[in-house]
Amino acid sequence: MRYFTTLYLLLLGYIIAALVFWGTSLRKQSEQIYTQELIILNTSVDSTYNSAFYKNRLTELTDKRDRRTKQYFGEGATFLLVILIGAAVVFTSFKRSIRLSRQQNNFMLSVTHELKSPIAAMKLNIQTLQKYQLDEDKKQQLMDRCIKEANRLNDLCNNMLLASQMEGRQYIPAKEQLSFTDIVDDSVRDYASRYPGRMEEGILQNSDLMGDKLLLQMAVNNLLENAIKYTPSDKPIQVTLTNKNKMAILQVADQGPGIPDKEKGKIFNKFYRVGNEETRKSKGTGLGLYLTAKIVQQHKGRIYIKDNSPSGAIFEICLPVS
Repeated sequence: MRYFTTLYLLLLGYIIAALVFWGTSLRKQSEQIYTQELIILNTSVDSTYNSAFYKNRLTELTDKRDRRTKQYFGEGATFLLVILIGAAVVFTSFKRSIRLSRQQNNFMLSVTHELKSPIAAMKLNIQTLQKYQLDEDKKQQLMDRCIKEANRLNDLCNNMLLASQMEGRQYIPAKEQLSFTDIVDDSVRDYASRYPGRMEEGILQNSDLMGDKLLLQMAVNNLLENAIKYTPSDKPIQVTLTNKNKMAILQVADQGPGIPDKEKGKIFNKFYRVGNEETRKSKGTGLGLYLTAKIVQQHKGRIYIKDNSPSGAIFEICLPVS
């Protein structure tokens, strides 16, 4: 990218310098033409006896010179403007293409890992059940792990499928009266069973919405999954749901490392994740928060990121109540 930028700027500088050179050359040529025409005028017309005619011809020559200068300047400025606009478009498109290619590469690396990890975990648990004679508690523990990994795999597939459908505008959201409180409570209970001791349910006020239950459930699950991913295992995640000014306000507060201010405007972009996939420790595909923001937008709501104290982040969803 740096090599391309340097070469690109050198080429652009050369084109601009060439344009300035030819503009200067045309200006000098115009002055030479004016000088020759003035010499011819002085030799062919006596300025003393035909002063009126001489002045008219001199005015005509001067006007022609000025028109040529304006023409050269106007055409040169237009050409330069077109070059700069074209250069900006090409450079922006190239940068966007490089960024998208890098994000897609990170996505392929992460999604491969995300798909293989639960499959490998379930395979290991099932092989353990087949190979050894275990007591009922151990069997139940292994089965619970399989279910946990299957749920994780199902969430990933749902995110990928929904992202594809929303990009192609193939998914038509349902509009039905539903209890957002029940959706949040179901998600919290589900994640509390998957991750014992990690979820801390706060106030859940009654909130009724018009919307798509599947999409809203996925949005809440993505926020909880994101909080689980970045919060240390010995610290809880707090979930609250309140009503204010005819808005249902859901807050998911984690105690992870937090999000830098420069990253807060980017994390809702598709495939965006902080850092490089080969060195990043946290799991994910860069689709969860992107889909959550899209879902909230479809339900005419807003999503915010706030800093938690003493550390971590608070994701806040505001949705209009019915």
